[in-house]
Amino acid sequence: MEKYGKIIIDAYYGYFNYLVDEIMYPSWTNYFWWLVGLSLAVWLLELLFPWRKDQPALRKDFWLDGFYMFFNFFLFSLIAYNAISNVAVEAFNDFLGLFGITNLVALEVSSWPRWAQFALLFVVADFIQWNVHRLLHRVPALWEFHKVHHSVEQMGFAAHLRFHWMETIVYKSAQYIPLAMIGFGLTDFFLVHIFATAIGHLNHANLRITYGPLKYLLNNPIMHIWHHAKTLPKGSYGVNYGLTLSIWDYLFGTAYIPHEGRDIPLGFDGVEKFPKTFWEQVTYPLRKKST
Repeated sequence: MEKYGKIIIDAYYGYFNYLVDEIMYPSWTNYFWWLVGLSLAVWLLELLFPWRKDQPALRKDFWLDGFYMFFNFFLFSLIAYNAISNVAVEAFNDFLGLFGITNLVALEVSSWPRWAQFALLFVVADFIQWNVHRLLHRVPALWEFHKVHHSVEQMGFAAHLRFHWMETIVYKSAQYIPLAMIGFGLTDFFLVHIFATAIGHLNHANLRITYGPLKYLLNNPIMHIWHHAKTLPKGSYGVNYGLTLSIWDYLFGTAYIPHEGRDIPLGFDGVEKFPKTFWEQVTYPLRKKST
């Protein structure tokens, strides 16, 4: 237990220092300022080329989504995630050690060209996320957490990062073993994360973008707005589950774009009664289960 306690203390100390450095010392590998820069760039595009021209620049819940953006990517890790995940990884490795397993890597990619490593990481991670996203809609207990994201009623770039912190745990847990079995470097993860964040911002933005023929490969605002539609096809739990790539939806029959959908109602049945503040939203699934 002493080992795990030290891991928790080191995680808090280390992440706090990391967060301070991220804010105080901008660099090309600094995620904090990449997030700020991408957000400002996509917001500027929304202001210059709005798809829904009557939607205000500071749309409904703009500041709430802005807080979610920084909470989910930085504050949540400081409060709990880093310490918990470090302990979980160490405990999992200790468990594997009982069976003489000291290395999970099953596919060594360090000798591959950098572009091939990046492509494999990107495709594998996105496919896992697509499947997790389906489960968030299909499994009732997970849907209660995912409702936070679908409580968005006006789309804008920051809506991308309005989601319950439990989703981080679910996504990362599902990705850990498959990605741990492939030897990737931290630089690859950083590049994939930045690219996914940019596409995610654009998917939720008030922009009319399709990418032309590439729409069958990359998710886009016209496709993703139907994922947030209040009214879904009969018998469907959801559509257009792709996060960065749209190809999985076309391959597995969950793509749905009946028309552009610029002004369709967003949310879910009963979204009008869903909590409106950050604290009420993040505690909602837990309070609902206890009642």
